[in-house]
This record gives sequence, structure tokens and C-alpha cells, in this order.
Amino acid sequence: MKKKFSLLMAVLMLAMLLSACGGDTGSKGGEDGAVGGGSSAPADTSAPADTGSSDGSGASAVAQDTNTVAVGAVVIARDDVPEDDIYALTSAIFENIPTITEQHAKGGELDLDFASSVTSVPYHPGAAKYFAEKGKEVASVKEGAGSGDSKALTFGTGGESGTYYAFGGVLSSYISNNTGVSVTAVTSGGSKANIEDLAAGDIQLGFVQSDVMSYAFNGERLFDAKVENFSVVAALYMEQVQIVTTNPDIKSVADLAGKSVSIGDRGSGVWFNAVDVLGAYDIDPDSGISPVYQGFGDSTDALQDGKIDAAFVVAGAPTTAVTSLAATKPVYLVSLDEEHIDALIASSPYYSKNVIAKDVYNTPEDVTTVAVGAVVIARNDVSEADVYNFLYGVFNHLDDITTAHAKGAELSLEFAASYGAVPYHPGAVKFFAEQGITVTGK
Repeated sequence: MKKKFSLLMAVLMLAMLLSACGGDTGSKGGEDGAVGGGSSAPADTSAPADTGSSDGSGASAVAQDTNTVAVGAVVIARDDVPEDDIYALTSAIFENIPTITEQHAKGGELDLDFASSVTSVPYHPGAAKYFAEKGKEVASVKEGAGSGDSKALTFGTGGESGTYYAFGGVLSSYISNNTGVSVTAVTSGGSKANIEDLAAGDIQLGFVQSDVMSYAFNGERLFDAKVENFSVVAALYMEQVQIVTTNPDIKSVADLAGKSVSIGDRGSGVWFNAVDVLGAYDIDPDSGISPVYQGFGDSTDALQDGKIDAAFVVAGAPTTAVTSLAATKPVYLVSLDEEHIDALIASSPYYSKNVIAKDVYNTPEDVTTVAVGAVVIARNDVSEADVYNFLYGVFNHLDDITTAHAKGAELSLEFAASYGAVPYHPGAVKFFAEQGITVTGK
């Protein structure tokens, strides 16, 4: 089926050899070649000098310019590509011509006059808007184009053995299949990496721990400067600080003293969580334990092999890495007592008390710990429609999502709209307002 499209822009001249030089080779003149979508400089058609060379047949080899015709190389876009996306693409090209030219010679031929000169097909509204701002009026603009909300978004999650990646894949599938926006979940280095990738423009959505998000927004701990180019989409569920061991004699945080303990990659969100919890019990993370710096998967592998005594895992329970470990040997979680939980929350209010039921990992009893929120954030320049559709795709398919992943049962509109330390994206503000819930917008 023929797809509808509108003209984006003419980007560069593509010379097409449609015919060879005609007529008498000794001719000293000729008509200029026609150029599609614009004009080009006249070719030099004066007769070249005789080189005097001969192939022995008496004919002289003569070097001369060649006259031909050419067509323009044009970039087009589907009508349903959002106006803002095409505007951004056009701007990125014509605001960076020197850099583009360094990478490819054709960049030297890019020109606003030529780019806006095509008359045979209407321009996309996003391109027309950019050219208008540069004082270039295009011949016509495609009516109704640029109003679509279809876009491919990349969703930064976490490592393959964590909840972020598994649950992020489920969410992406239901959003892509039931809304006008396509979302692809990709593995990543977790919260800090997702914020950095958002800032770099490598992803448009990301899972983050609420504490790490707070560090970024305020320029603290993991971040030397404030990062403010993102906003909240929704808080989804709680991520428990899980202190995992296979040693039944380790029953409290105090019992970790002198033990070999994985506390996450140095400088990661998990590392700071471990520092906070150990510090509440007056245990120095560098000297009070034998610290090991590993991610979830490596930590549970080390527990499996008896190389470490315990590991901090900060993720929504059940966590894939811990579940896999529990399938091979008994797993125990270390509880925090009320006094230390209260002290921890008083000093770091992004924590909250949380209970992991004994049937999650078949532990002997329920375990009391602290947790942070798992939050989805988006770049500020993601369209309002895309973020609205993300939330629509999630909260209108909770039953199906819960069937696919247990975390779906923890999703609720009230919790999703409960985060207050960082403003919400306009698309989220609109979605929650329609549900009768008011959030603070960016």
C-alpha cells in the first residue's frame, strides 16, 4: 500500500549522469544542465586545450568538461511524524553544517535556499516552521501533517538480572501494542547511567531509584552538578534494600561486621544505600566489613559459590537474581530493627519502611527493611502525547501486565502520582488530571 508522505527538505545535490556529452566534441559552447529542485552554477563550457598526446591513430586525446542534467536529493518524512521531531531534525542539520562538512564533503553543498526551493511536493510542517524562522518561505505545506504522536522511544532499564529490565520489557510491550507510541526496553547500567544517558539524548525514558533521582536533581552525591533536563512520568513500585545471605547465622546488620559483603559498584545507587544502612549501625563500609563491589548478578553468583557472606541488592522483590539463587539453596534476608529504621528515615527521608513477605523467597519469616521508589522519568523534550500514551498504555492494562509480571499488582494511580521532589512531565500532568489527581508539573 502506498504510504502518505510529505517533503521534509532538499538536503544536497545528487548528480545523476543521465546522458553523455552530445554533439561535436570540438564545440565551444552548450546549454547549462537542469537541476531538480533548484539551480546550480553554470558549467565552464569553453574548449579545453589540446594535450598534444596521440594514441598512434592520429586522433588526439582531448580533456573537456561534461554537460549533463541532475536531480535533487531530497529527504522525506511520513505525515504522522510529529512537527517537533522534524523541526529538531532540520535544525540539527542546518545548525551544524561545518561539523557535517568535516565528516562528509557533501556537507559543503547544504544550503537553506536550495533546501527550501522544492515546489512539486508540499513540505512537512516541522521543516516549514524551521525555514520560516530563517526567513525562507516554502512553496506549500502539507495540510494535516505533523499532528501524529507516533514515535519510537528507547527505555533505559537495568541489568538483565534485575527487575528494571524484566518489568520494563513487559511495560514496553503493552504500551507499544496498545497506543500510538513505540517503546523499546534496553539494558543499562541502572539509575545513574539512565540519568546520564537521558542527558546525552541516548534514551528518552528511564527507570531510576527515587533517591538517585533526588541526587541528580539537586546535584548531590553521585552528581557534581544539578541535572534538570528530565521530569517524572510515574512512581511505579517500591524497591527494597535486600541484604541477602546464605548463612542463617547472619540475622542482623550488626552481624555483617568483619564479613565479606558485596555493596554494589562503587559510587552506584546501591553503594550509597549500603553506606546509609551500614552507617546507621556504625559500621564503616571500608573498614568495618570486607567490601566487594559487584552488581546483582555477580553478587548472587558469588553467594552461590561461597565467595562472599552477604550482598546488598536494591530492587523490587522478587528480584530475578535472588529468585535464581533461592532455587538452588536456602536464602535468608537480614532484617533492620525499628530503632535503626526510624533513625535512617529521619536522616534520609527518601527511605520508607517496607516488609518483604516470607513467601517471596521462601524465607523462614517476613523481613523488615527500608525501600526507595522505582520511578520512570523522561527527557523534558519528549512530547506530551508520548508520555500521556505511556501512562495510558500502563494503567489501562494492569490486569494483563500483572499476568505477565508480579510487579503489575503493585501499580496504582495514587502511588504513581505521589512523588513530590521532582516535577512531573506535562504529559503525566494531563493523564493524572483526567483521573482526578493533581500533580506538580515541570
